[in-house]
Amino acid sequence: MTHPAFSKSEYDRRLSLTRTAMVERGIDILFVTDPSNQAWLTGYDGWSFYVHQGVIVTLDRDPIWWGRMMDMFGGRRTCWMSHDNIIGYGDHFIQSTDFHPMADLARIIKDMGYETARLGVELENYYYSAKAHLVLTSELPKATVIDATALVNWQRLIKSADEIVFIEKAARISEKVITTAIDRAAPGVRKNDLVADIMHAGITGVGDDWGDYPAIVPLTPSGLDATAAHLTWDGAPMHANEATFFELSGCYRRYHAPLCRTVYLGTPSDEVRRVEAAQLEGIEAGLNAARAGNRTCDIANAFMSVLARHGIERSGRMGYPIGLSYPPDWGERTASIRTEDQTVLEPGMVFHFMPALWMEDWGLETTETILITPDGPAKPMASMERKLFVKEI
Repeated sequence: MTHPAFSKSEYDRRLSLTRTAMVERGIDILFVTDPSNQAWLTGYDGWSFYVHQGVIVTLDRDPIWWGRMMDMFGGRRTCWMSHDNIIGYGDHFIQSTDFHPMADLARIIKDMGYETARLGVELENYYYSAKAHLVLTSELPKATVIDATALVNWQRLIKSADEIVFIEKAARISEKVITTAIDRAAPGVRKNDLVADIMHAGITGVGDDWGDYPAIVPLTPSGLDATAAHLTWDGAPMHANEATFFELSGCYRRYHAPLCRTVYLGTPSDEVRRVEAAQLEGIEAGLNAARAGNRTCDIANAFMSVLARHGIERSGRMGYPIGLSYPPDWGERTASIRTEDQTVLEPGMVFHFMPALWMEDWGLETTETILITPDGPAKPMASMERKLFVKEI
């Protein structure tokens, strides 16, 4: 119990929210595999999510972190629970064709008296495999299995004051990494060297606030590559008369504050400037619509109405909640900023407002991590000039 990120009262708050949701869904026992949800509930923090592990949550006792035996000791260093509630399985289960870790999990659930219970599992999750589900259900034939996908994620939507402090620290690191990217960008600079500088800035952090690894690696495409959303980098040099967008995030104690800006090496065309003006106007409209009591679709519609007025077409969502996360995604996979999403905005929600524009032969990303406040428009959590950064050649 040496390194939990938050107080016991904060973890109690999270468990209370989760248990209320379990009761509403008729779930007696919940098995949580999402590493972000595991950390949110218990504090567990380790790069061990490539093997089967998770948190067992019941309605009347402290949660249990369950995973590989060698990772049990990491649980003792990072979780708030007693050592009795941190359980490991043997290595003979690892990558075996004869044994599967879910058989061990089923044994534990039976020993706890939940063999015939209503069991919730995160069916739509990166870390819960089809084989895991088959083994678990075959070992617990009397249990009623309920899809609890995103049950915990939705409880994370409104951030506590302590969480917001961590996101603010991440935002300061985001400012540093974006500034580093823009300052270092120049024709002839190899993209991998630029990314090395970005990652060094992020891990170094700001002052005493050290940087953690972000859930998504730096996305830094240039020119035609910037017409795609999720390309990373290569060893090619940057070129004049190209736009490069930087989709980056600082990370502090697993909390993120994504921030995107675009740099143009040379003199941008009138069309680039026209689209930039429309995007910036749309972002202002979206921020003004991002008020408590409004809906996520109101943000999207405000942005899209500006684009329509400027004759620019765009489709797809424009943002998502962020906070604590592990690879491969820093989003929370619940609400979305898009025209059909009806989620009501409440104070304490934090979104990556991401109205990027990918044009036919170039891309423009200008985004903000925003906090929904009790009164007035959303607050951008980073302090970074919002514009296309131009470096004349």
